Amino acid sequence: MKQLMKGNNALAEAAVRAGCRLFAGYPITPQSEILEYLSWRLPEAGGEFVQTESELAGINMIIGGAATGQRVMTSSSGPGFSLKQEGISYLASIELPAVIVDVARFGIGLGDVTVGQGDYFQTTKGGGHGGYFIPVYAPSSIQENADFVVKAFETAEKYRTPVIVLSDASIGQMCGSVELPEQQYPKRDRFDWALGMDGDRPPMGRKMTDRMYTDFAYEEYVPHICSRYNEMKEKEQLWEEVQAEDAEVLLVSYGISSRICKEAVKMARSVGLKLGLIRPMTVWPFPVTAFQKYNGKVKGYLSVEMIPIPQMIEDVYLASHGTTPVYAMPTGREIAASEDIIENVKAILNGTKEVY
Repeated sequence: MKQLMKGNNALAEAAVRAGCRLFAGYPITPQSEILEYLSWRLPEAGGEFVQTESELAGINMIIGGAATGQRVMTSSSGPGFSLKQEGISYLASIELPAVIVDVARFGIGLGDVTVGQGDYFQTTKGGGHGGYFIPVYAPSSIQENADFVVKAFETAEKYRTPVIVLSDASIGQMCGSVELPEQQYPKRDRFDWALGMDGDRPPMGRKMTDRMYTDFAYEEYVPHICSRYNEMKEKEQLWEEVQAEDAEVLLVSYGISSRICKEAVKMARSVGLKLGLIRPMTVWPFPVTAFQKYNGKVKGYLSVEMIPIPQMIEDVYLASHGTTPVYAMPTGREIAASEDIIENVKAILNGTKEVY
């Protein structure tokens, strides 16, 4: 049954239905509705909600909850998300599953509460210290806000890793129809790595600490974690293609910007321009497979991002393997206009647009 919900609320309700039983976090615009909703909904479902004194406290409480084998989540935006990076790094090192939601906003430093897509590097390149990767889902609708948070919990447990849902201010704040998942709270007795009591099993004695330096010798840890990253790269790429098969130029965009790109494709086709779209649904692993059949065949890739200095374009360039020109269309703090996208495409086709 479909119902009308705000994007942040749909994500929060889907998390509860997916079995999240601990949320710890701190309010910050434009994601505060997640906290507001879970403050009453999670206790109603038998879980625990904690509004912490800071983002640092929130991410560290999540580490503790994850270690017990529970499904846990935290969320933030902008500078608050930056504060969580050390804790996310520890989750990656300890190999604990957790979901972290980033409702991205505009700007560096304090930035602004308006729409933006400036957290691409921070989410996809391992925002904490030491070097690591974690899966990142990029919803473009309220429905995907709900669907991807469910998938994030499943992926987190499958690979024992933190997972990010990279939403944005537009998707979080807009209202629309959504079909929520059925309640699917999973049994928690299958995690032999979890600390604490599990039925009649005695408490686990293993100390939860950095695996690189304790449970594994360094020589064993490196192939272990690299094998996991390679498996995720191979099996967890998700993307959508829109009229890409015969396109002369392919747009590449995610999140709210990709919705405008879909409109631009439709408008371009109506005037005889063969335009298509590749929409990454995972921005890590980046869907390089999607580009393989178009490399060297299309006249260019146009990366459309809502940011002053493009970021995703670097992954587009790598996915092209140097076979296809890559062009940038950063839109700053404004959502792209379909007409502007089409003008950029025309410039690519007539050779007047500068290659990235």
